[in-house]
Amino acid sequence: MQQFKGKTVAILGLSVEGIDSVHFFHSQGARVWCCDRRTKEELGDTYGELALLVAGFQLGKGYLERLERFDMVVRTPGMSLRLPELVSLRKNGKEITSQTKLFFALCPAPIIGVTGTKGKGTTSTLIAQILEEDGKTVWLGGNVGTPVLSRVRNIKQSDTVVLELSSFQLEDCRQSPHIAVVLKTTQEHLANQDTLASNFHESREAYVEAKKSIVRYQKRNDVAILNADDPTSTSFATETPARIEYFSRNKQTMDAYVADHTVYVHEGKEVQKICSASEIKLRGVHNLDNIAVASLAARAVHVSWNAIVKAATAFEGLEHRLETVKTFNDVLYINDSFSTVPETAIAAIESFTEPIILIAGGSEKGSDFTQLGKAIASHQVKVLIAVGLMTGRIVKAVKDAGYTGRIITGARSMHEIVSFASHEATAGNVVLLSPACASFDMFKNYKERGKLFKHEVSLL
Repeated sequence: MQQFKGKTVAILGLSVEGIDSVHFFHSQGARVWCCDRRTKEELGDTYGELALLVAGFQLGKGYLERLERFDMVVRTPGMSLRLPELVSLRKNGKEITSQTKLFFALCPAPIIGVTGTKGKGTTSTLIAQILEEDGKTVWLGGNVGTPVLSRVRNIKQSDTVVLELSSFQLEDCRQSPHIAVVLKTTQEHLANQDTLASNFHESREAYVEAKKSIVRYQKRNDVAILNADDPTSTSFATETPARIEYFSRNKQTMDAYVADHTVYVHEGKEVQKICSASEIKLRGVHNLDNIAVASLAARAVHVSWNAIVKAATAFEGLEHRLETVKTFNDVLYINDSFSTVPETAIAAIESFTEPIILIAGGSEKGSDFTQLGKAIASHQVKVLIAVGLMTGRIVKAVKDAGYTGRIITGARSMHEIVSFASHEATAGNVVLLSPACASFDMFKNYKERGKLFKHEVSLL
């Protein structure tokens, strides 16, 4: 990697990935400049830590000025490629790269990439745990929150990398993973509410198009694993020369499928049972889908059946994804704060047979709440606590669907939200935080929202 020594590199945006990129290029002997819309004071401790490594900073209003003077420009995924300064830079022949593009170019090991609207993190982590159970050395990263570029020099050809890949990470990629997984793909990131980011997709079509890079540059000996129940996912088959494998919730002719709440995988003329819903620690039939696709990905790299079964039945899921927080007075409290679109909230509701006190709402993501309203009206949601900027739209959707349960609005803090919920709950109920919205109106992000929910529940 001597190609970076002595180069001047501009890191655009000091996100988690941006900071990791600073460490990588510094370790390679490059002269690094940090460009961020925040000021020195707003960066706080981050500024002091990076000042020891970099050649200089370009901060505040003019942070994207004179980028043509750098040998390399590395963009954070949250930064829109449509910004005028970046458009001008590309028109003048300057390549803008990203951590994901660099990692694909430098990584010596095979890569398993996972994308979709929701379920990426759970599926990626499960695949990694299955591979580890089989004794493989695995590097898990990408959108799950662990940057990988600074670790690439430690990755061996015999290792395996598992990456959760968002549409923003994929949108300008020109390489695809050896094994590409495409989960159900609806719509996401059609509006931007994050004050530290500028990226969003101008249409659902643009969102789907961005994700197609996960298969578009595959080779014939690669594998694409698609959701046979989702027309968008199956449409990716026309974008790749790779071998296609399918998973399905109900089509038993597919390579992996779910039947009678049990996961099965075809291999040749044989059918291998992986596990049933009663044998796993995760709630919801959608998690059986995740196990099915993870099993196919694992078999594609020759993992044993025993390792797949053992890891799938031991897997406890991720924080903020249908996470059991506490049982208090025979009421189960569930943190599903990662649910930021209606489809995941619907899946969460369908994961329970008990009466639900549902906490939903937040800030705009360009979502349509019609189907969520129907799900709330037709399932066992006895109380809806609607919060945040989307309160009016969610309440309208449930009323239009004929919901006859109790609706509570007006909570202004997580303390009030949990107080309302605990007051309404009786023995045998589930209090479910599954917002179906972004969090930026009341909270810093979905993690803060989930952590505050867990804190308030712990005080009951």
